[in-house]
Amino acid sequence: MKALILAAGYATRLYPLTKKYPKPLLKIGQKPIIDYIIDKLKNLGELDEIIVITNSKFISRFKKWAKNLKLKKRITIIDDLTKGEGQKRGAIGDMHFAIVKKGIKDDLLVIGGDNLFDDDLKGFLSFARRNKPNPAIGVYNINDRGMAKKYGVIKLNKNNKIVDFKEKPKSPDSTLVAMCLYYFFKERLGMIKEYIDARANEHDATGLYIDWLRRKVAVYGYVFQGRWYDIGHHNFYKEAQEAFAN
Repeated sequence: MKALILAAGYATRLYPLTKKYPKPLLKIGQKPIIDYIIDKLKNLGELDEIIVITNSKFISRFKKWAKNLKLKKRITIIDDLTKGEGQKRGAIGDMHFAIVKKGIKDDLLVIGGDNLFDDDLKGFLSFARRNKPNPAIGVYNINDRGMAKKYGVIKLNKNNKIVDFKEKPKSPDSTLVAMCLYYFFKERLGMIKEYIDARANEHDATGLYIDWLRRKVAVYGYVFQGRWYDIGHHNFYKEAQEAFAN
């Protein structure tokens, strides 16, 4: 199994903090956001490589960070060859780029580099394997319909299969939202390229991909417990700093 951390965005909504510094390397408490993800990944025995995909603007920052990691697992930093917001490939585009660049043919765990959450990943992986070979995504109950408007909103049936998905709906009928966290079995990896070929201009909004995917195959959602922060704005960054400071 491989893990892919998506860290190629330019985080313009967090300027000036991210003008010269990548969001996943911003500190929460005493360590960068991405280190919280690494801490969860390093305990997964079946994982043999962690891949971080970034961009030409920030790759030197990530290489410096990686050198200082005390990690037994192999870590690889990939440059997606973009230099600015106007060139970005988007989350799905970066997934595809990394799969091709590394020739990935293993099961793949994908995590957004700005995701900060309490729950470990072992429950998620066990859940995914019970539904093999179908994809699984991380889901969080935000318990606020007003807040849910800002995310991809999900409906699950009694078996935790996704039966409805709406990207940033004006009137959400659920408070379950999609995290940027996915598990793809190797049998389904080809569906990322299939989406890229079918939706040439829709690579950034992962919600659009989830909705497309669930219409092709069964997709299952695992509800994470504890806290979760999607650090996309200054207020979320401030909240996360306060929550995880200790």
